Amino acid sequence: MRNIIVKVHPSKSNLKKKNQLAWKIAEIASDKAKINKDAVEMVINRIIDNASVAIASYNREPVVSAREMALAHPRKNGANIFGLSPKIKVDCEWAAWANGTAVRELDYHDTFLAADYSHPGDNIPAILAVAQQKKCSGMDLIKGILTGYEVQVNLVKGICLHEHKIDHIAHLGPSVAAGLGSLLKLNTETIYQSVQQALHITVSTRQSRKGEISSWKAFAPAHAGKLAIEAVDRCMRGEGAPSPIYEGEDSVIAYVLSGPGKKYKVPLPNINEPKKAILETYTKEHSAEYQSQALIDLARSLNKKIKNISDINEIIIETSHHTHYVIGTGANDPQKMDPYASRETLDHSIMYIFAVALEDGAWHHVKSYTPQRARRKSTVKLWRKIVTRENKKWTKKYHEKDPKKKCFGGKVIIKMKNGKTVTEEIDVADAHPAGNRPFGRKEYINKFKTLTDGIISKKETIRFLNAVQDLKNLKSNELKRLNIEMIPNKRKRNTGKKAIF
Repeated sequence: MRNIIVKVHPSKSNLKKKNQLAWKIAEIASDKAKINKDAVEMVINRIIDNASVAIASYNREPVVSAREMALAHPRKNGANIFGLSPKIKVDCEWAAWANGTAVRELDYHDTFLAADYSHPGDNIPAILAVAQQKKCSGMDLIKGILTGYEVQVNLVKGICLHEHKIDHIAHLGPSVAAGLGSLLKLNTETIYQSVQQALHITVSTRQSRKGEISSWKAFAPAHAGKLAIEAVDRCMRGEGAPSPIYEGEDSVIAYVLSGPGKKYKVPLPNINEPKKAILETYTKEHSAEYQSQALIDLARSLNKKIKNISDINEIIIETSHHTHYVIGTGANDPQKMDPYASRETLDHSIMYIFAVALEDGAWHHVKSYTPQRARRKSTVKLWRKIVTRENKKWTKKYHEKDPKKKCFGGKVIIKMKNGKTVTEEIDVADAHPAGNRPFGRKEYINKFKTLTDGIISKKETIRFLNAVQDLKNLKSNELKRLNIEMIPNKRKRNTGKKAIF
């Protein structure tokens, strides 16, 4: 690996392409790196994971809306939409829109946290859609996905967006563009222009994850993927981009991020070095913001130890800066304490999540979020006894450079009415690679079967799992086998709402 120093350069310095971050990203996207075997197996795991959550969210309203929009753009030799027959095809950018929304809706797929936040699995729908339309092979798809993960993970390590209230999809646009460059075997110049265009058009604010969180949280990464596809298409036709997009005098670092005085350090693999960043990422066992995963596991275990939850007087969660200020009481969002808040808001409230997991001793991607569950009197009472505090110890663990030492947990102090105190802490979620029950292929398949039970047939389950695990050998025009067809009577037809398309 190498560290790329990125800073603002005045226009008069005429910064050369080869010294720009976008060019260095393009170089690794167009290189001839060998493929790491473990990384390939993880690509397969994440395709299974994405399919699990996409099918489970099929009938949720944002997903239905996105799908209706996509179906208004049919294309004879296009890409597939999760849940529908592989014979139904649409323009790839619209398939990316529909499938990306389905993957993101439940907040239930993979994550990587460092200087910023990310869900690297958001790269997959866009790259897969283009791969299907362009009749790429399984190995082409693997290379594209590995590049997408590599770029996003390393941008997340080096450049913090959220401190400037910029949404993390600003790293997703460039990573999808780079991944498409690898998939389609584009030259360095075309990828360079594509990365710059994709960043330029995917910068948006974090209001999508603040206050009353709406369905846009599900649409946002799909939108970035769709825009990245269109950016690559333009650049393949010879169009250029605002340049230099990161280092320019009036560009992203100068006026969106930390300004001319800031130096960022972005790690990237050397040219032709295997891309293994996907191995540093982790999926979710529970449908909720990743920083709640370990605390859900802790709440489940505490449920067995606390006989009468109504005897709790106060719960203090000591955790990292990110957890406290994003999903804790440090966010100062009254909506995070509101029983009438949206599901999207509730899955970003560790107070709500911990209260439900502690009461139920379990977590469910549907049952834990129903209005009836959120408004239960005992839950609301417990919920409002919970506060979070930043503890520098946990913030330091959160930012640990060594992925084996990085932690996303916290310490819970439960004060009982009788004066007794119950104190426990957890470093990482049980499903984390360093957790009590790390996710492997068996767990990914079990998650898939659990989330799709009764929605797809057993025959379709077997067919899909066989196909995806044979990904390396899938030939041109065989990537439609990665699509999943639901049982027809399990599909919600449409929203019944008229729009433009």
